[in-house]
Amino acid sequence: MNDRPTTTELLAAVERFLEESAVPALDGPAKYHARVAANVVRIVARELACEDEHVAREWDGLATLLGAAPKPAARDALHAAIRARNEELVRRIRAGEADAGAFREALLAHLSRVVADKLDVAQPPRPSPRTKP
Repeated sequence: MNDRPTTTELLAAVERFLEESAVPALDGPAKYHARVAANVVRIVARELACEDEHVAREWDGLATLLGAAPKPAARDALHAAIRARNEELVRRIRAGEADAGAFREALLAHLSRVVADKLDVAQPPRPSPRTKP
């Protein structure tokens, strides 16, 4: 692990370059693509900032719905385990287990949290109506 610059600092530097140097110097499709690249950098930065929290929340929600399971320590293994648990959840939904009752209510609450977390990463923060951008 490097001390400095941090991953966040590196991404901020790339974003700053794209927004302050590349975008103003370009026209047409290249300008558009530079803006898209700057947005991708912002999305990656948001993902890195909240990934641990979001993954933990999804794991806990799946445990509530499907029962406890050993939580892998390694990041890639944890992501694979979450995919597998989501596949199990899909099978239960297709089997009709979420058509009514407490499981359905718990499932809807879980999905709402997971989707909100994904939107926090994918969408840029919006200024509140009381503040000017």
